[in-house]
Amino acid sequence: MNKKMFGLILIAAMISIVIAGIVKKNVENEESISIQQLGVDLAEVASVEGLNKGDMSPDFELKTLDGEKVQLSELKGKKVIINFWATWCAPCKAEMPHMQNYYENYAEEENVEILAVNLTNLDNGITGVKSFVQDYGLTFPIPMDVDGSVGQMYQTITIPTSYMVDTEGRIQNKILGPMDEKMMKNFISNLD
Repeated sequence: MNKKMFGLILIAAMISIVIAGIVKKNVENEESISIQQLGVDLAEVASVEGLNKGDMSPDFELKTLDGEKVQLSELKGKKVIINFWATWCAPCKAEMPHMQNYYENYAEEENVEILAVNLTNLDNGITGVKSFVQDYGLTFPIPMDVDGSVGQMYQTITIPTSYMVDTEGRIQNKILGPMDEKMMKNFISNLD
């Protein structure tokens, strides 16, 4: 009985391995067909990285949560942290207290403005953003990207994504994922 059971288990395992191999091969073939059908050049896709160090930061104008207009080009001469976020994003939630601490303790003396651009088109509405800002005690400007155009302009795919912009409006760093206060200080110290 034990030999029969062992034999059945061995046969079942071999059949599973063969089926897994066939499924994997079919999936790979279907993916390559779909890529070909879409006319996508993989080398071209690999070269698209979004905005990077040395690029001029695209200008934008948005209204803040407080209803005030903010335009990036009007901040020329200041160092700017542009942060893209949403209220439902756990890493964004973790990052916000660090941004607030940096803003309160260092931003003025280091000539820095934080623009925490809320991707409102992907978020829980303006009342949800207001509640979030109040709960976290945020005092830096919260521009509202209501239609998602600024997020698209900056090619923001993952959030949070932050750009460190120098006093001339040039991107010096792009950070994917959350930052803490120490990271912000280090990045800002290297900006002109």
